Amino acid sequence: MHMLPFSRFAGYFVEVARLGNLRKAAAVLHVSASAIDRQILLAENELQTELFERLPSGLKLTAAGELLLNDVRRWRKEYARTTERLNDLQGLKRGHVSLAIIDALSEGVVARTLARLSESMPGLTFELRVLESCKIPDLIASAEVDFGLMLDPVEHAHLKIRAAVEIPMGAVMPPGHALAGEATLSFSRLLSYRHIKADAPLMVHERAQMMYARHGVDAQQALSCNDVRMIRALVRQGAGLSVLSLLDVASDVEEGRLTFVPLHDRDARPMLLALCASPGRQLSRAAQLLMHRLEEALNELSPRSEMLVPEPEPEPEPEPEPGTSV
Repeated sequence: MHMLPFSRFAGYFVEVARLGNLRKAAAVLHVSASAIDRQILLAENELQTELFERLPSGLKLTAAGELLLNDVRRWRKEYARTTERLNDLQGLKRGHVSLAIIDALSEGVVARTLARLSESMPGLTFELRVLESCKIPDLIASAEVDFGLMLDPVEHAHLKIRAAVEIPMGAVMPPGHALAGEATLSFSRLLSYRHIKADAPLMVHERAQMMYARHGVDAQQALSCNDVRMIRALVRQGAGLSVLSLLDVASDVEEGRLTFVPLHDRDARPMLLALCASPGRQLSRAAQLLMHRLEEALNELSPRSEMLVPEPEPEPEPEPEPGTSV
């Protein structure tokens, strides 16, 4: 099996291991099930061991199959790192960056930053995953992504905060609301209005709930919802106001559909939006460049908060394609 990590067999093998079924793997790979089966049988013959148990319910990895699967995945990751280093040698004319972000960033600054960088440096490619904040550290630790953007991370052996910015909490309301002209507000000023409460598992729920509990907000005065997009829509339609972070409503605020007024109560402590990476991994120049651009964009998102950068890295000096500008 020459060049096993990059062979046709490796792709077939990983997909069958994932799905446990030849026909399902064939549908995903757009090849015949018999072609996949033939490659697996050839590999088993060469390795002189069975990689799968053939069961009525499908195919299950043997101990040897599990061992090979782990090795193939490891080889692929190492090859990706080698490719990154080769791209670095070519002065960022090419490169690939993988990153994970929270859902609250699916509109606005990240999309704009990626679009601008893609336009100025068309040789770069990106893989973007949108996940719950709690799932991103595992992807970083396993090198599934280069870095991630998450809220209130806990720094540990497999996760290092490379840069962070504080995101204020505030009251969200339609632009014509009676409180929309205030510079800041106390939570007590909101008590006479109907509320749309952010429910679990939203990250903002815990902070907002402390304020509701402290002030004894009547449940009859509030709707509750666990989806930020729906909360924003309800506020725009005049169903009530809501306590959210600036990150949750940044795109609506930018476009004039909603107003965000910061809260100055002690319970309204800001959330920490952090760029995190693995402490032992050297990021490619392409990944460092994107990280630097995202730092700048996030600092603009919250101008009253200073960007915290524990270990700043200088921005790489890209060599763009002729006729382009960075």
